Amino acid sequence: MITIKNDAQVDAMRRAGALLYEVLESVCEEAKPGVTTAYLNEIADQKIRKAGAIPSFFQYEGFPASICTSVDDCVIHGIPSEHEILKEGSLLKLDCGLILDGWQADSARTVGIGKISEADQKLLDVTKASFFAGAAMAIAGNRLGDVGHAVQEVAEGNGFSVVRDYSGHGIGREMHEDPAVYNFGIPNHGLKLRKGMVIAIEPMLCAGDWHVGAQPDGWFVRSLDHSMTAHYEHTVAIMENGKPEILTYPGYQWKE
Repeated sequence: MITIKNDAQVDAMRRAGALLYEVLESVCEEAKPGVTTAYLNEIADQKIRKAGAIPSFFQYEGFPASICTSVDDCVIHGIPSEHEILKEGSLLKLDCGLILDGWQADSARTVGIGKISEADQKLLDVTKASFFAGAAMAIAGNRLGDVGHAVQEVAEGNGFSVVRDYSGHGIGREMHEDPAVYNFGIPNHGLKLRKGMVIAIEPMLCAGDWHVGAQPDGWFVRSLDHSMTAHYEHTVAIMENGKPEILTYPGYQWKE
């Protein structure tokens, strides 16, 4: 079921989003060669709990950590580990969610570890750009197909492929609500967007083929051709007029 949030509820989600932004900023600062992914998880978990919030990923469908740490060909759902040490040149996807006063926030970033290749930097940059292209279409009266098409156009126009087996989603009291928000689509098709809808838009791109698969543990999702991957996500509120508000990027101003 799609839930429509009133202004007070969007404001509550805005506060959750601002906290999550701070959490990811702290984690990204520590994402360096020689650091374990378990250490990054500890930073996120402690910062979330200290603020009086709840890490929404922890024990969600059995997930054992508070953040997902997905390296190189792993695009999503990587489990932090004391045995996984970050190496120079890797791409690390950091995905995190929290609940503050009953409201969810969800966001993800891809960071380069140390010095990365020009090709990997392009993948990282295009993934981020594809998010903003899609988010710019998240306007009341537009349709979900407009959002997905904008993401797809930027990604494929730069030589990358879009993961199709996983999507963004509605978000509110629950982390995953309706509707599914795909990163591909046909303009002017799909669900019409309305003021008060809040969605997580999250492009997942591969440098090679878009097909991915989960490992036997059911978590780590990797590109089947083992090409590099990137992921970028924010929680986005559909507003009455003009551009949407990116709740997990406080202070962001849309360029004219």
